Amino acid sequence: MKIGYPCVNETLDCTTTSTFRLASYSDERVETAVSNNLSCLLRILAWNVEQQLLFFRIGSGIVPFGSHPINTYPWQTRFAAEFRQVGDFIKAQDMRVSFHPDQFVVLNSPSEDIVERSIQELIYQGSMLDLMGLNSTHKLQIHVGGLYGDRELAISRFITTYERLPEAVRARLVIENDDRLFSLQDCLRVHRAVGIPILFDNFHHECLNHGEPMAEALRLAAATWHPTHDGVMMMDYSSQAHGERKGKHTNSMEEDLFRGFLHDLGDLDVDIMLEIKDKEASAGRACGILRGLGRIAAAEALSGASS
Repeated sequence: MKIGYPCVNETLDCTTTSTFRLASYSDERVETAVSNNLSCLLRILAWNVEQQLLFFRIGSGIVPFGSHPINTYPWQTRFAAEFRQVGDFIKAQDMRVSFHPDQFVVLNSPSEDIVERSIQELIYQGSMLDLMGLNSTHKLQIHVGGLYGDRELAISRFITTYERLPEAVRARLVIENDDRLFSLQDCLRVHRAVGIPILFDNFHHECLNHGEPMAEALRLAAATWHPTHDGVMMMDYSSQAHGERKGKHTNSMEEDLFRGFLHDLGDLDVDIMLEIKDKEASAGRACGILRGLGRIAAAEALSGASS
């Protein structure tokens, strides 16, 4: 089992999403930003390995305006060696990474313009994983999208758009059950139609479900992952913030709730992304709990990256 956190390391003094305004675009700015972002990414991954945090969600903004038509800079060739260095490190340390494209990626939108921009964004983010030399167990995570007043049509549009995607994107794409619109059962319908794996979110399932107990829901989602092509199931973990609106993530992991979740998990092998506000702090505590239970993946000897 691997434990991770998304995008930002609050311990280190760097960012993987340095950018600039569209109005001030230049090739020189792209080159500087990508260089800084990839350097920081490697630092974060090396720090994570030292903490035995072997699952990480990479921020979408490694390349500023990576899918925008304005960006004609050949970053794929200019930074091919740097992307490969990151990928080699990930493979050497037996890590797992993912991307979670921003909310504007909506494959079931009635707007063809939004759909096309969504496809281009998925191509861009998937291409970074390709440049790293990573296989299809490293995923692109999205939601089914909007409801638009008609659940059946919304699901149908998602399936139609999914079938338009390049194979390199389809091989990496997973869908997540959400907390308001599309439940695990809706995602299972999409899976049955096109075979897409379901990245299970325990907190979203608590907010929106059809009565499935957590243990059953976990097994239903895990069964959608092909062990060779997809790897073990990825999932997001969080819990409700006290005194906040329904669906707001907690600021810090509650250990009793996490231990209860592990009971529901049973002997399932999953990689867990903690979507908790204090990021690597809670991830480290979760790692400690799992280490005590003998259920944590061990890192290889650290090598090949700056700290």
